[in-house]
Amino acid sequence: MKKQPKISKEVLALRRSKAYRKAYLDPEFLTCDELRPVRLQLELLKPEMTLAEYGVKSTVVCFGSARILDKKQSSARVAEMGALLKKNPKDSVIKNKLGSAKRLEASARYYEVARDFGKLISKTQIKDRKLVVVTGGGPGIMEAANRGAHEAGEKSIGLNITLEMEQGPNPYVSPEFCFRFHYFAIRKMHFVMRARALVVFPGGFGTMDEMFEVMTLVQTGKKSRLPIILVGEDYWTDVMNFQNMAKWGYISTEDLKLFTFAETGRQIVDQIAEFYKKNPLNGNHK
Repeated sequence: MKKQPKISKEVLALRRSKAYRKAYLDPEFLTCDELRPVRLQLELLKPEMTLAEYGVKSTVVCFGSARILDKKQSSARVAEMGALLKKNPKDSVIKNKLGSAKRLEASARYYEVARDFGKLISKTQIKDRKLVVVTGGGPGIMEAANRGAHEAGEKSIGLNITLEMEQGPNPYVSPEFCFRFHYFAIRKMHFVMRARALVVFPGGFGTMDEMFEVMTLVQTGKKSRLPIILVGEDYWTDVMNFQNMAKWGYISTEDLKLFTFAETGRQIVDQIAEFYKKNPLNGNHK
């Protein structure tokens, strides 16, 4: 066996230097500001290539609050805050949290609607095609929709986002489809690219942002028309006066036809099916 030549200390030091690292194996280089365009492209490509490998072409997107828990969890949260307030009756922060917990407890029914919808749509063929459930992958409504698909024995997608307050993915996302993003913009692209239906449950700023992104893309023709279903008409007509937006002229009365309302999982599935009875479901969405 041929003896390997001895490597000098100087050469070993060079091999350990930052400059000698291969570019794609250098985390400091990859995370520098100048490499942002490359990171954006990687975030676009990784989920795209994975979903293409599994043949995922059509999805139904579920948006909604991470704060909406199931009935058991909601009741436990109220009880926890109530017990804390008993110990600290003058604590205004706890008092406010208790009030918020009680209000959210009344929204627990939406968790079950999202869960039921996830289960029903995963078992339903829309024009001989399955729509794969995709959510933000977190808790609340996202968990409920992923959970329903999981209970139906079907795969579902979670597009998680790195936040300061790390929440992590819910346990019902299919492992091969559990993606993590840094950039909101690329995450939004993946929500929309394969979307054939959008279902929006009650939520806050994040839900509104995501919903209006899709509505704007459809309104401006950047995205082909798809069913947009707002769940919980009482909530949406209370927090958003779409009619007044049209009255003031900032949207047209035709724009009010971009969305419909529903209250149950079955109603949502029926509305999606009805939409595609009248419209083609193909792979040419924008």
